[in-house]
Parts: sequence; C-alpha cells; structure tokens
Amino acid sequence: MTAPSRTLIGIDLGTTNSLVAVFADDGPKLIPNSLGDMLTPSAVGYGDDGALLVGRAAKDRLLTHPQQTAARFKRYMGTGHEMVLGKKAFRAEELSSFVLRALKADAEAFLGQTVDEAVISVPAYFNDIQRKATITAAEFAGLKVNRLINEPTAAALAYGLQDRQGESTFLVVDLGGGTFDVSILEMFSGVMEVRASAGDAFLGGEDFTDALATELGRQLGIKPDGVSREDGARLRALADRMKVQLTEAAEASADFSLKGEARRVTITREKFDEITDPILKRLRLPIQRAISDASLRADDLHRIITVGGATRMPSVRQLVTRLFKRFPEYSIDPDHVVALGAAVQAGLAARHKALDDVVMTDVCPFTLGFETSIQVGEGKYEHGHFSPMIERNTVVPVSKSDIVSPLHPNQSEILFRIFQGESPFVKDNIQIGTLRVPLKGGAKDDRSVDIRYTYDTSGVLEVEATPLASKKTERLVIEGNPGSLPRDEIEKRLKALAAIKIHPRDQQENAALIARMRAAYENLLGDKRQSVGRLIAEFEGVMARQDPREINEARRQIEQILGNFERDDVF
Repeated sequence: MTAPSRTLIGIDLGTTNSLVAVFADDGPKLIPNSLGDMLTPSAVGYGDDGALLVGRAAKDRLLTHPQQTAARFKRYMGTGHEMVLGKKAFRAEELSSFVLRALKADAEAFLGQTVDEAVISVPAYFNDIQRKATITAAEFAGLKVNRLINEPTAAALAYGLQDRQGESTFLVVDLGGGTFDVSILEMFSGVMEVRASAGDAFLGGEDFTDALATELGRQLGIKPDGVSREDGARLRALADRMKVQLTEAAEASADFSLKGEARRVTITREKFDEITDPILKRLRLPIQRAISDASLRADDLHRIITVGGATRMPSVRQLVTRLFKRFPEYSIDPDHVVALGAAVQAGLAARHKALDDVVMTDVCPFTLGFETSIQVGEGKYEHGHFSPMIERNTVVPVSKSDIVSPLHPNQSEILFRIFQGESPFVKDNIQIGTLRVPLKGGAKDDRSVDIRYTYDTSGVLEVEATPLASKKTERLVIEGNPGSLPRDEIEKRLKALAAIKIHPRDQQENAALIARMRAAYENLLGDKRQSVGRLIAEFEGVMARQDPREINEARRQIEQILGNFERDDVF
C-alpha cells in the first residue's frame, strides 16, 4: 500500500482496546497487530520468564496472574495512582506507553518504515492534566504527538469522509470502555465544524461490567472485592462475557467455579437492564447539554451516530432511539471508527493530497477559569467562586484575557488556582494547576494582573499572567495533580467540616435553591450563565447577613427568575 511521504499514524488509545491506523491513497486503513488482530487489548503484564507482555497475552493472564498484570489504567491517566506488577509500581502513563510502543512497532512492520509521529485520540472530557499525561505516555514510547483529537470528533471525521461534499448536522454518541462523549458537528462543502461537546470521563462499558459482576456475586453469595484477586478477576471476566452474550440473546448462563464447586449463574437482559439503569440514566444529561449548547433541538439533527463497543448494548441503542425517535447509525464498526478518524486527522496533518478539500474545526469541551473571591459585606469576602475564562464549546484555538486585581493593597503576590468545570464553586470543579504571580512596585503602582488563557487544537492549556507594573510574564507549570487528595487528608477535612456551625446555607430550602442555581449555571452559557452567577453571588451576600426575612424574600424572587430560565428544555 502507498502511505504519504511523511508518515503519521492515527491511534485510538482505549480503556479496553487500542488500535492503530494510517491514511493512504485509498483512505484510512487499520493496521493489524502481530497476531493479525485489529484490536490490541489495553493490558500489560509480566510473563513467566520476566518479559513484558502487551495486548492479548497480557489480557489472558489477568485471570491467572492478576498480581503480574494490569488493565483499565487509562482511567488513572494524569493522577498519582500506581499499579503494581510483581515488585514494580507503574503510573498509568508508563503502562500506556507500553501499549503505544507495541502499536508503533506494529505500524512500522506493516508500513516497512520508521514511524515517530502520531495523532492520538482522547476522550473529549479529558482535562489538561490527562491530555498532558497522554502526551507524556507517547514520549515514553518514542512518539511525538502531532495532535490530540477528541474521540467523537475522530469518529465524525471517519463518517464525514464518506460524504464530504454533503451538508448535514449530526450527533456522535461515543460510549467506550471507560469514557462517554457526545459531540454535535456540522458538515458543509468539505468543512467539518464541531458545534458542541459534552461527556463524562468516568462512565463507560466497564461500569456496566462492574454492575453485572456485583449481581453475579450476589447470586453466588460473595462480593467481587471480598474474594481473592484471582477469583475477582475470573468473576469480572465472566461478567464481561455474559454482557456481550446479552447483546444478542435474551438470557445468558454460565458456571463459576468457587472453592472447587461449579455454581450456576444466570442473567436475563431484563434483569441486566434493571441493575444498570442508574448508569444508563447518566447518559442523558451530556446528550441534552450538547444539544442545548449547540442551540439546537433534537429534530434539527440529520444523523445520529453511535461509536464505541459499549453502544452495542441494546439498552444503549434503545435509549438513543427513544430520545431522538429514530434508529442510530453504525455502518462503520463502533470499535474501529475512532482509529479510522484519527488516521484521517493524521492524513490532514501530513497534507495528504486526497484530503485537500477537507477542513476540520474543534471546540473546547469544558469551561476553563480560576478561583476568585466575591464581596459579601463591608470588608468581607467569600472565597472559592469560579470565574470562567474560556467557556465550554468555544471554537479552538482560542486565547482570552482579563484584568484581575488583588483583594488587599499590600499583597506581595496573587495565587491563581486554575480549574476546569461547570460549577460556580471551585470545590466542585477539577483543579488542573496553580500559578504564583509576584506583585512588585510601590503603593502607587497599578497592582492589577493581565491573565491570559490560550487553548490549542490538542486541548492543552497555557496560562500566562503579567503584572501591569513589572510587565514580567509568569507561565503555568503543571506539577502532578493538585486536585488529588490522599485519604488521610480527606478524613482530616471531613472532621474539620463536622465542627463548623450550621450556616443558613445548610437549611433545607436554601440548600435546595443553591443546588438548583448551580445546575442552571452548569447548563447555561453566555448572558444567562452570567445572570445566574450574579444571582448566586447576591444570595450568598443575603445569607451572610443572616436575616431570615431577607433570605426568604430573596429566595422567592430568585425562584421566579430561575423558573423562566428552566422552561427551555431540549426534549
């Protein structure tokens, strides 16, 4: 086959399976691994001879040698979590690099040339730390990341290439092993434009498997985490197989050996749907949010595309069908489509002549901002509020700036705490970094700081802060994951919170109103979002004065305003 002179590969680095593809003269092509399979299980382990195993060989040893094998590590990308194989501990970036290294070797064997550059897909809802961890994993594997591409965007590229001159608006529902993403795209005259993205970075097919494993354990009188690692691994593998069987059959049965005795377990599709219904319900909000952010209604969508192996579950397809009153498309294998789309993006990056008429745009899938303080009384400030800089679904690349002033005239520095999320309070968002900015100069100097956020097409954020007095720019450096707390610190904070006296905010009616405002804030954008943000700040100020009559009146007025905002529903 003929590959472009500058060879970039496209990689789908998945929670359960990973794939590699390349864009050639006749379009994107999947590359088989050394076993001839397109899917390489995202599993790593040691063999009996001490050699490192990747893929199917490692996955098979999950059942027999769970102490020597690791899987599902994608969910730990960008955290300090380590998984132990034998006597050695590995971070998720290191384990992912072994998978990437194997895919790189498969591509080089297939193409007959060295490959050192790639486009790698990531969940749309991966934060800045997770994206940088993915780039680090690639670096460990000897690959330069040309670009990170959001998984639903990659899937849309694969589908859009089939009808590049057509005009349509389509929604991609991507439910993989560990993550869930939704994107809305418009295709016109070879231009593919992402309108909106939403998702959940901790929701996927593996959660359905876990729920089924718990149910099978109930039938056996055991808990999956209350048995040996070997038995737990076998039980989970059985649950995974039965989950797959239920995509075609109404019932699945199997024998499970426990303490030398074969025990029969059975699950019907109806029972499976019942135990996984809470997981299924979590799919609705990101879908509705993406449509709302794109200023569309369900009827405005021409095509509904399902991506990811977990969308094969009948309950998932039925949910999508009910929401949109039409059957979703899956003409391209759901397991393959993201890798094929990543290969198309690789072809675009390599300026392949077959893609001269294709243009791709993308958006920032989440809101980026920093912690700020709001005045709630004379000389009194409440900390912990979120100030958005780049709102979700802003077209990228993008750069925005704002002027920030210190709270006190004699401050020697400003500490910017950088967050990603949709909550008006930073404690409910994800901290992705900190930036200390020294404030120099005399009392008469301007103490303000110009803060700038720049978000690129790979979804990596740069933050710059420039004091107007010194003109010396400070740049954000991510160090570990500031949002991760150890268990002893969590327990310490819980005890400290228990000792705090009850504030009016914690009264039932006030707590309900705050929760309602936060939900509205998360789902709105632009002027409406700013209005709700002001309502939150105003109510905070009223509660700080602790006058029950004033609080009740403010609550009544705010509920009326919120009711007007909430009448616009997608479905």
